[in-house]
Amino acid sequence: MSDIRTCGIVVPTDWVPLPLEPSDDMKGWTKSTAVELCERGRAAGHEPDRRTVRRDLRASEESRSRDPFYAFALYPDGFDSALALLEVDLIWPDETVPRLTLDWLAETFSADDFGGPKVTHTELPVGPAVRIRHNLAMSGCSGTAAGLLLETVTYEVLPTGGRPR
Repeated sequence: MSDIRTCGIVVPTDWVPLPLEPSDDMKGWTKSTAVELCERGRAAGHEPDRRTVRRDLRASEESRSRDPFYAFALYPDGFDSALALLEVDLIWPDETVPRLTLDWLAETFSADDFGGPKVTHTELPVGPAVRIRHNLAMSGCSGTAAGLLLETVTYEVLPTGGRPR
């Protein structure tokens, strides 16, 4: 398990932390991480394709454009591509939004590219949250492929317990 103490986030070892700093060596990280994932897959009795894994890891560079606080990709043993992406961001009230509410979070982070979002209120161990399920239009690879329809589930949380130090 990886423990991110500043936010209290714990992720299993098959969640790979993504490099987010502009100075990170993406090429080197992609190569070494692909080797690690393939070795782990082989140890579990699978034969993941290293080129496919590397290509998929390179696509994770898109997370940098959103500038999250942390980002992870889920690579269970034997899979050539990530099954899920987890991005953590911190949002603070400011002059434009003096008070964050679940309704504001749901409105701000919902998309209706292909049908309206399904928003439900829920309670998570960290605090009250909204769960947003929506479909997003994504561009195809290299501008030549057809666009993709991406179904996402997002949780926006108002953590209880105050501001991290």
